[in-house]
Amino acid sequence: MDLKKSIRSIKDFPKTGIMFRDITTLLQDPVALNHAADLLYDKVKDLGITKVVGIESRGFIFGGILASRLNAGFVLIRKPGKLPSKTYSESYTLEYGTDSIEMHVDAIKKGDKVLLHDDLLATGGTAAAAIKLIEKAGGEVVSIQFLIELTFIPGRSKLTGYNVDTLISYDDEN
Repeated sequence: MDLKKSIRSIKDFPKTGIMFRDITTLLQDPVALNHAADLLYDKVKDLGITKVVGIESRGFIFGGILASRLNAGFVLIRKPGKLPSKTYSESYTLEYGTDSIEMHVDAIKKGDKVLLHDDLLATGGTAAAAIKLIEKAGGEVVSIQFLIELTFIPGRSKLTGYNVDTLISYDDEN
């Protein structure tokens, strides 16, 4: 099954010049959804993962599915002020300015083997910040997965030294 055919592309969203890769069409198709989940699971099923970390918000979807299949805990990484207990925070650079993400301080234990999941790899800034949070808490990032990678943006270079897997690649904006 060609999962790329399950992704809707929307020109000039959220702003002019951006080709948005909309995964909602894949999520609405139970065959495509299960096929993507199977492919992601098969890549990590033998790694001894104890926690799956999903990045807000679309990383929660497959992250939760994978945690269930792996019999692992699921950890949320969210934007500031969204988590109710004590958090670690990490800032990262955007094209114009900075942003930050947070994770509960008790979500990852020393020695946890962690799968980090998000829906899209573009600049790599959010994933690199998430890695810092996981490692600050004592976790070991054993794999990083994305449903989609925009290979024309060098985000993977920020993740050097880590095992990175993607299911769908786009080599340009078209």
